[in-house]
Amino acid sequence: MAYRPSEAVYGPPFLIWLPSMTYMGVAVVVSVLVLVAERSAPGSWLYEYFVTGDVYRLISSRMLAFLLVTSAVAALVRTSMRGVRIRGDGLECREISGFVWPRVRRIKWAQIDLIRLDTLGAIALDLWDGSRAELPLVRDRLALETELERVAAARAIPIRGGKGLYDMPDAGEYADDDEGHPSHPDVS
Repeated sequence: MAYRPSEAVYGPPFLIWLPSMTYMGVAVVVSVLVLVAERSAPGSWLYEYFVTGDVYRLISSRMLAFLLVTSAVAALVRTSMRGVRIRGDGLECREISGFVWPRVRRIKWAQIDLIRLDTLGAIALDLWDGSRAELPLVRDRLALETELERVAAARAIPIRGGKGLYDMPDAGEYADDDEGHPSHPDVS
């Protein structure tokens, strides 16, 4: 039976989270301002701008705050859909390619000819059909590299780069020495 790694998810780096987190912060600030304005004394600037000014607006301040918070939550959920998911039978590359929904590309372990960990940007996979798939950037690249090295060693997938944590022993280590005796104690 072949090695099946435990399931793990590697999410996007902090820089990819930053725009949606900033948007959520702005939505929360606007919502707090609307709530404070509704409880302010009549005649104050906040009350006049948010409550009294709603008479002339297309949508109310409260509805605007609700739409902003809902949209910010959707942006956070959309950002969380990115990353790499390691599964027992392969891996999933989840990227946002369209305007709304993520693109999920499933790659089986048997389809991988070479794992390239020596690239500066994303980790690349050379596939059996001659194409190359680049994995999306993840927050914990070192952990993803370690897991891919473990899978590569267990499934005999060639690997370029990496830390060499799970390298298989060279065939020369088990060869006979000059005296004709096996060099490995387990071989008799």
